[in-house]
Amino acid sequence: MPSPLPPWLVGPIAMLLGLSLGSFVNVVITRLPVMLMRQWRSEAREALSLEAESAPLFNLVRPDSMCPSCESPIAWRHKLPLVSWLMLRGRCADCQARISPQYPLVELLGGLLALAVVLLHGVSWETAFLLGACLTLLALAVIDLRLQLLPDILTLPLLWAGLFYHWLLVPLALPDAVLGAMLGYLVLWGFHGVFHLATGKQGMGQGDFKLLAALGAWLGWTYLPLLLLIAAASGTLYGMAIQARDPRQRGQAIAFGPWLAMAGWLMLMAGEPLMAWYLQWMN
Repeated sequence: MPSPLPPWLVGPIAMLLGLSLGSFVNVVITRLPVMLMRQWRSEAREALSLEAESAPLFNLVRPDSMCPSCESPIAWRHKLPLVSWLMLRGRCADCQARISPQYPLVELLGGLLALAVVLLHGVSWETAFLLGACLTLLALAVIDLRLQLLPDILTLPLLWAGLFYHWLLVPLALPDAVLGAMLGYLVLWGFHGVFHLATGKQGMGQGDFKLLAALGAWLGWTYLPLLLLIAAASGTLYGMAIQARDPRQRGQAIAFGPWLAMAGWLMLMAGEPLMAWYLQWMN
């Protein structure tokens, strides 16, 4: 689809859109786990025939954004992606408590992801699908890094979106996408089973199975070996660095989701040249 915008405007608009979407991703990262925890508590109390807890409305929209330290409402001028954090020098305007660098980093990554997708694929429906996938992977990576949690409410729609993307825009690749989803789940499920039988320990969570299945749906089964190689190598290097800095971390569980997400971004952005290099290296 030809862009109705002048070429010199496409990049800046993509960056601004990505910054804004990154701000929303921050909302998902901070609020979704709380929403899920409340849901699980409610279901547990119902299963135990306990009286339901009364709690104020809490979702992705309500209540309005507030400082986690002093609970002061955040003014609209302090919600500008990236700019507000820089203007406030990373502190709350009311209580001067530090604001986590997660917020500007996620916003910046959202902007860079949007810019990369638009520069690589132009203004098209393909770009919209790919940007949605990249931002979902960003939310999953940060949530898993913080809490070692990959919510089904994000991984499963990501999987179905990948299959729908191929059905709608690349129908000839749909069989590869279906096989990719199946193999993506089964590979990590099988590895988990073998590891558990050999050691009696849980090697990874089921969220990792579903995330790799979702990536298989987006990329197709042929990209899974390289994706797993990149994710495993990155996660291993990260784990070694953490243990070298703090030996007490030895034996502690490390989230694998962020490394699957990072490998997924690379393959979505530059899958063909990476595969060509990988096959040449293998030969």
